[in-house]
Amino acid sequence: MFRSIRLRFTIIYFLLVFIAMLLAGVFIVRSFEDYNLNVVSNRLDDIAQIMMSELSKIESDDLGAVRGLVQESIERHADIGLREEIYIIDQKSQKILATSTENVDRPVSEVLNTGLVVEGLIGKTVEKNFELSGNVRTKDKVYPVYSKSVQIGLIYLRYDLNDIYGTLNRARMIILQAVAMSLVLSIIIGFLLSKSITDPINEVTLKAAKLAEGDFNQIVEVRSEDEIGALSKTFNFLTGELKKYISEISSEKSKLEAIINYMEDGLIAINAEGQIIHCNPKAGKLLTTDGVFNEDIIGDLLSIYSSGKLNNGIGSKSISYNLLILKVNFAPFLDESSKKMGVVFVLQDITEEERLENMRREFVANVSHELKTPLTSIKSYTETILDGAVDDPELQRTFLEVINTEADRMARLVRDLLELSNFDSDTVRLKRERYEVNSLIDTCVLKVKATADQKRQELVKHYNDVKIHALIDYDKIEQLVLNILSNGIKYSNEDSQIIIDLREGSDEDHFELMVTDSGIGIPDQDMNRIFERFYRVDKARSRELGGTGLGLSIAKEIAEAHGGDIRIDSEYGVGTKVTISLPYGIHEV
Repeated sequence: MFRSIRLRFTIIYFLLVFIAMLLAGVFIVRSFEDYNLNVVSNRLDDIAQIMMSELSKIESDDLGAVRGLVQESIERHADIGLREEIYIIDQKSQKILATSTENVDRPVSEVLNTGLVVEGLIGKTVEKNFELSGNVRTKDKVYPVYSKSVQIGLIYLRYDLNDIYGTLNRARMIILQAVAMSLVLSIIIGFLLSKSITDPINEVTLKAAKLAEGDFNQIVEVRSEDEIGALSKTFNFLTGELKKYISEISSEKSKLEAIINYMEDGLIAINAEGQIIHCNPKAGKLLTTDGVFNEDIIGDLLSIYSSGKLNNGIGSKSISYNLLILKVNFAPFLDESSKKMGVVFVLQDITEEERLENMRREFVANVSHELKTPLTSIKSYTETILDGAVDDPELQRTFLEVINTEADRMARLVRDLLELSNFDSDTVRLKRERYEVNSLIDTCVLKVKATADQKRQELVKHYNDVKIHALIDYDKIEQLVLNILSNGIKYSNEDSQIIIDLREGSDEDHFELMVTDSGIGIPDQDMNRIFERFYRVDKARSRELGGTGLGLSIAKEIAEAHGGDIRIDSEYGVGTKVTISLPYGIHEV
């Protein structure tokens, strides 16, 4: 929409003039209205002062008793104005005693505004604007009348505003006509002004298009000394420079493109002005997000160069960027006069290497910790027995049971590590046979039921109407299901339910087993690491509940060895849903 600069400029100019004229017109009309209403209010104040002066000459505390004198005072000043109506209202009887109109002795409510009269009778000087029947507008104002500091009545003045609002309406029409004429002129002027700006730009655009096609004999006419003229001069200068150096660049360009584009490492060059002059596809992939360079990337690279360079300007530094770990090697590049022209950065993605190294260090640390704990217990209890410090056979048996338990724990750890090692070395050979998966799951449920009963947990099966047959390694799949069920029981609260569901998968080649618990759940920040070996979400609670921390890693390896996968959906504090998707291995259910 509005792709033309000329159209946008004209519309913007039109809107600016329109808004300015509209605001000015509203301001003028409002000011004119406020001014006239203030004039009317001041005139009513003057009339009220005259009438109060007249009433003060009548020495009486009862206006009703001197009603005739009050009427005479009004009639003497009836020529004060043609648009004012004067009413004198008695405080005691609250009736109209005298008036400049024909409404003598009429009820106040039929002639005047009752609310305004009430406020006047309680000693307030108040004014309000009213719109009476027949589109008659008036300004009414009341003034309390006092005699010896005692209110004896009030003066009610009314002014006809129809002439003022008629004048305001005429002023509005004049302003609207002026706005309309100004807008027409603004469109014409805006169009001509935008044309004077866009025509040179269009010429530069046309010449630039031809320049982009390889025609470097393009010269733009310089018509002025303003910014447009400067643009034309810059374009002409650019054309000349390009034509001058194009022959030199073309041969070097071919060589550099072949080298840079096919490098396995990213390469980016920044000149002395802080501009990126070279960037190969690999660097673009490493340093961009959705194909867009971060605005601060140049500053970041130059900061890396300043902080890591050696005396000769060459250096290397590892950084984290866009969730990657990059090794940045850099060196300055010089011109023929050995003047520094910029810096070349070579980027190596070492994310995977660092991840594997961190996993190796963490794995070694975890294995050491897991082995050290039972070894320490075994050694301490064994030394105690060997030293003869325990003579009680029952206590010796207790110590030996602890040693046996810790030895079993070490054996389980070593067994799990060996199994993972076999998966890593691809030496695992699955013994696939056709089994009924329902029966396998029933067996697994039966094996963990005793543990669930200890926590008063209910294992609910939702697959009684489904019969699944598949080619699987029975022992491996049983181990996988037991791991998942054991975790659900282990990390669920007492008196809770663990739901086991078996159903056909999203495609005809797979079936799915889902285990849903209402346990402690997994925080979002831990979800991407739950399949790492020895990784525990709640390390203190996990070690308290037992286990090697390898169960999910083994389960994932078993599922993938069968050509399936395992997914975990969890909400912290609510529960976890584990979905195991496995292929039938045969085309029947």
